[in-house]
Amino acid sequence: MKRKASAVWQGDLKTGTGKISTDSGVLSNTQYSFSTRFEEGKGTNPEELIAAAHAGCFSMAFSAQLGEAGLKPESINTTATVALEKLADGFAIPEIVLDVVARVPNADEAAVKKAAENAKTGCPISKLFKANIVMNLKVETTAKVG
Repeated sequence: MKRKASAVWQGDLKTGTGKISTDSGVLSNTQYSFSTRFEEGKGTNPEELIAAAHAGCFSMAFSAQLGEAGLKPESINTTATVALEKLADGFAIPEIVLDVVARVPNADEAAVKKAAENAKTGCPISKLFKANIVMNLKVETTAKVG
């Protein structure tokens, strides 16, 4: 299975602009620029796209791990935070933080935590990174009332 995305950049770093597209069409000539990456400009940036990919991949991997443990999640809500930092040798992403709220009714919390750790290390997007991946997990094991 292969997925494709493309980027076109025109101009210099600070005043140039780029467009990102995906074969699925979900992103089609989506604008990115210096201001969307390093300031608060309108558009996307590579770090935001990495965060979206990691949050989505982790949530699916976590669901699969829970299923292997015989557990069925009601919901998994993952927010990935990617910070681009300037280091001595240039810009890098030294850490990714996954904030996860898992609602798994009537589950053993230890089993849910084990599944989350397995997903954190086993998710294909996690495997791409040299960065430290930090996960903050909140487990809700009681059934929702009302």
